[in-house]
Formats: sequence, C-alpha cells, structure tokens
Amino acid sequence: MNVLIYDSPIGYLLLKADQNALIELSMTEIESTKINTDSLILQNTCQQLDEYFAGKRQSFDLPLKPSGTPFQEQIWTALLDIPYGKTFSYAEFNQQATQNPLSIRATASANGKNPIGIIIPCHRVIGTNGSLTGYAWGVWRKKWLLDHEQKFAPSGQLGLF
Repeated sequence: MNVLIYDSPIGYLLLKADQNALIELSMTEIESTKINTDSLILQNTCQQLDEYFAGKRQSFDLPLKPSGTPFQEQIWTALLDIPYGKTFSYAEFNQQATQNPLSIRATASANGKNPIGIIIPCHRVIGTNGSLTGYAWGVWRKKWLLDHEQKFAPSGQLGLF
C-alpha cells in the first residue's frame, strides 16, 4: 500500500492507494507532505486535488476502490452522480440512491462512512432544511467545500438539485 499526506486548505489529508486504485482519502493530524513518487495513482490524486482546490477541476478522473458493504458501496457510487456545485437533502439523496424512503438512516450512515472524501462528494448532502449536518470532518470543512464549489461552479449549475 502507498500512503501520502496532502496539505490542503482544509487540513492534512491522508491518501492511500494500492497498485490499482485510490482506497482512502481522509483527514489526519500528521503533517508530513512527502510524496511517494512510486505511486502514479497518488501523484495523479495530488494533481487533481491541486486543480480542484484552485477551482480548475469539477470532477475527478481516478480509479477508486472504496471498501464497504454492498449497500455502502451503492451509496458511494450514487454520491458520484451529484454534480459539482449542487446539493441534495438527505431525503432527496436517499430517494435517488435507493428509491426506499425507509432506508434514509442507513443511507445517511453510509454517507458518513465514505472512505474517499471530497472525490466521492458526501459533502454535497445536506439537511432537508438546508442545514450542514452530519459531516465526519466537521461542519466548517463541509461549509468550506460547498462555498468553494459555489464560487467556481458555472452559472446555472448552482444550488439544490
């Protein structure tokens, strides 16, 4: 496994990849930023994160391999369909992802266990009343990411989906 610490505007991000795909992007308190130059996946991830944080990238083109239950993986795949600059309420997202109104808690739980933050955009799911609830990395980071995307999203692409 290849590991890298990426220094981002919202804090240090821990990146992990195997030989074929990115398997984790999470917050860390570790401050080393040494790149593992042997991992093309991590190099590409850093380049695409640089572009995202500079407002030049709205979607990621990386091989991903999040590990979870089949239901969690279904939810994480559905998160990839939420466009840059848009948000879904948990209820709307649950309906879109599962068509089962009774699974909203399971959907919210899977959303919170997303192992590849930012790239799998769980931050784009918000409370029904527009509140920024339920973000494992802290509400201020969720707000930062949403504000950042709003700033760079093309006009006509903003707001609630």
